[in-house]
Amino acid sequence: MQKTLLDTDIFSEIIKGKNQNVIIKATQYFEYFKIYCISSITVMEIVKGLHKVRREEFIQRFLLQIPKIEILTLDVKSAEIAGRIYANLERMGQPLGRADPMIAGIAIRHNLILSTGNVEHYQRIQNMGYKSQIENWRYAN
Repeated sequence: MQKTLLDTDIFSEIIKGKNQNVIIKATQYFEYFKIYCISSITVMEIVKGLHKVRREEFIQRFLLQIPKIEILTLDVKSAEIAGRIYANLERMGQPLGRADPMIAGIAIRHNLILSTGNVEHYQRIQNMGYKSQIENWRYAN
């Protein structure tokens, strides 16, 4: 099993526990690595989503779990990769929001598989020649 960076949508599904395929894959992953790996961008997106719907108690619960999660930050190398991805996509007329290129930059920089339900977004990045690996835990492999 290879180390995986969880995109925000997959990590949210782990928290919600509704998709059986995600639960199975997440359980297997956690049994092997003993920790999940997300980006600081995912932390921002989760807090934003919960704050937007005024779920402050859920934010506090989430933040209490942070010490049990490996969180990779947008360091200079990841930011450089993300900036290049973002610019290339815009130049090709296929812009994405800022979060996806940043998460991709972190995954690429650390040579991690990226587990996401937004496969189409990240396939555009692969199609530009960036070395990235994508998995969608929503579907049984």
